Amino acid sequence: MVSRAQVAIIGAGVVGASIAYHLTLRGCSDVLILEKEEAEVSGSTARSAAGVRHQFSNATNILLSRYSIQKLRTFDEEVGGHAELHLVGYLFLVNDAATWEQYQRNVALQRRLDVRVEVLGPEEAARFVPGMRTDDLIGATFGPDDGYCDPYGIAMGYLRAAQRMGARILRGAAVTGFEVRGGAVSGLRTTRGAVACDIAVNAAGPWAGEVATLAGLDVPVRPYRRNMYMTAPFPQIPGPIPLTVDVGSGFYMRHEGASILMGRSNPNEPSSFNTSVDWDWLDHVLEAGLYRFPVLQHASLATGQCWAGLYEITPDHNPILGRHPDLANYVDASGFSGHGIMHAPATGMLIAEEILDGRAHTIDIDDLRINRFRTGQQHVEQNVI
Repeated sequence: MVSRAQVAIIGAGVVGASIAYHLTLRGCSDVLILEKEEAEVSGSTARSAAGVRHQFSNATNILLSRYSIQKLRTFDEEVGGHAELHLVGYLFLVNDAATWEQYQRNVALQRRLDVRVEVLGPEEAARFVPGMRTDDLIGATFGPDDGYCDPYGIAMGYLRAAQRMGARILRGAAVTGFEVRGGAVSGLRTTRGAVACDIAVNAAGPWAGEVATLAGLDVPVRPYRRNMYMTAPFPQIPGPIPLTVDVGSGFYMRHEGASILMGRSNPNEPSSFNTSVDWDWLDHVLEAGLYRFPVLQHASLATGQCWAGLYEITPDHNPILGRHPDLANYVDASGFSGHGIMHAPATGMLIAEEILDGRAHTIDIDDLRINRFRTGQQHVEQNVI
């Protein structure tokens, strides 16, 4: 049992792992990662659709992606592990005039920030996916430097590298309370005993809001289920194809080996920690998918390979990063709203700066601090899947 650490990180998913790695890389080796499950990387990280993209409407998110994806390109050599980065691109299909205007504004911002993105007509977009319906499309955007990765390989790479540099993991250690003295965190209570610490980092993913309440804080992060449905091997859509999003319906798909992984968010589903597959929702996913990609009618479902995971969503669909103004030595690193995998490399680096340098500085995260919800200065991320 470890009774003390300089930095205690709550959550051994990809974000917590990246923070531990970047702290130890800078010489802060007295790091303890607390994981409530008996195995690390067993929550939302392992249940992700694994997309990585630059195509956002918020400048800070674009910068987080630009830094992170570049780091994923060299991840295997620099960190170890297996990023399995497949830069097949993201293709967004738009059939609504107002949405198309927003996407064109997004493209202008992305290009100003040195992101490669193409604006396509319907017929140009159709070359990516055989048999795509295009008669109602206005246009599409394509990011050639977007794609998908292996979240488990990345998280384990960060964890193993951090452990080699001195970090420790305590499994089966759910946080049950905070010790607060003089307006600052002095320690944590867990199901494995008490841990004194100088800094506590909340990287608990979908559970971050619940963890924050234990410290007497209101951190607006809520869990929402997302379902992933997998076909059997389907040669009628030969690979590779971009991760393709039908913006109007929210349907998306990409290859997973020889199969097709697909999904669509249910906007009416309430917040919960439910990770069982919603088979009733499948009909709505197929309806949208078949409309845009009729060839899918020939696919069969691999029911045993379908799964569900949790998004950690904030009111403006942006993460909450940095020190909390109401509790010294408490740091937020959660609320990524489906973008935690792709932004983990930058987040680890920035939270390490926040802890060791007093403030994150490589990328300005002031727009992502929790104070934005008090001042009404949120910049809602429009491009959320």
